[in-house]
Amino acid sequence: MAHVLILGGTTEARALASALTGAAALRVTSSLAGRVAEPRLPAGEVRIGGFGGPDGLADWLRAERVDALVDATHPFAAAMSHNAALAAAATGVPLLALRRPGWTPVAGDRWHPVASLASAAALLPSLGRRVFLTTGRQGIGAFARLDGLHFLARSVEPPEPPMPAATEVLLDRGPFTLDGERELLRAHRIDVLVTKDSGGAATAPKLTAARELGLPVVIVERPAVPAGVPVAPDVPAAVGRLERLLGLGITTVGG
Repeated sequence: MAHVLILGGTTEARALASALTGAAALRVTSSLAGRVAEPRLPAGEVRIGGFGGPDGLADWLRAERVDALVDATHPFAAAMSHNAALAAAATGVPLLALRRPGWTPVAGDRWHPVASLASAAALLPSLGRRVFLTTGRQGIGAFARLDGLHFLARSVEPPEPPMPAATEVLLDRGPFTLDGERELLRAHRIDVLVTKDSGGAATAPKLTAARELGLPVVIVERPAVPAGVPVAPDVPAAVGRLERLLGLGITTVGG
């Protein structure tokens, strides 16, 4: 029986686990980092917690006889992607990255692409004073010294300090609606949005709402996938690549 390990608790990771679980001659294990208190669990076998770096992951791949590794982590989980590439190289296990495409600007967008959260923080004072910050709970410290600005910080879990002095925390989880995002921006008198280019439809309505209101958007560009790692943009493409890697015809339940 072939064994596939899926790294990540993203929407795409759960969809891939659902597509593969129940397939003949295939064992599917999903690994979650354990940073979210109540994660949405995927179908099939689940393990929660870190591996102890690339060496620990390599040991797990050998011990559990993994035949294919899928990096379906968040597009900004660069450390985990790096560890996956090292572990795959050390063990000879084929590695595939499942990455949703990034967002693309359209007419009317006022995007300001930056390479890092620090660059976003440096740019902010020239763009606005009331900031809608949607970069996740771990990156808010990059903005901690911007005392002259007011932040509305939205994340699934409470942000990790340090935080800017004037920060209002909004705990919420997507998908979000366009009407809801319009109302949020208006109610909080937001004049600039900061986000990461995570892609996907679940959190994209904020970009449309910002465009409609003529707001500038600071977009933190995503890190590159490790060199040499093939990329599938969606679940059907990932299933097709796994079929070729494993030499299987993957017939899923309901598919």
